[in-house]
Amino acid sequence: MRSFPAVVEKCPETGLFVGWVPGFPGAHSQGETLDELHRNLREVLELLLEDGDPKLTTELVGVYTVQVA
Repeated sequence: MRSFPAVVEKCPETGLFVGWVPGFPGAHSQGETLDELHRNLREVLELLLEDGDPKLTTELVGVYTVQVA
C-alpha cells in the first residue's frame, strides 16, 4: 500500500472539490463531494502507478497561514 499527500481546494466558480498530488504529473482530479474526489484521485493514482513508480518532482512540506495587515 502506498500513500501520497494530496492538496484539495474548492473552486468558487463550479463548487467542485479539486485535488492533486504535488510533484506527481497527471495526478489530479475533481468531485462534487470530498468522498467523490477521494475515489477519483485513488483511481487516477492506480492508473498512473500501472506505468511504474513515479519520479516525484517536488515534495509537499506543509501548509501554513500567513497573516497580513
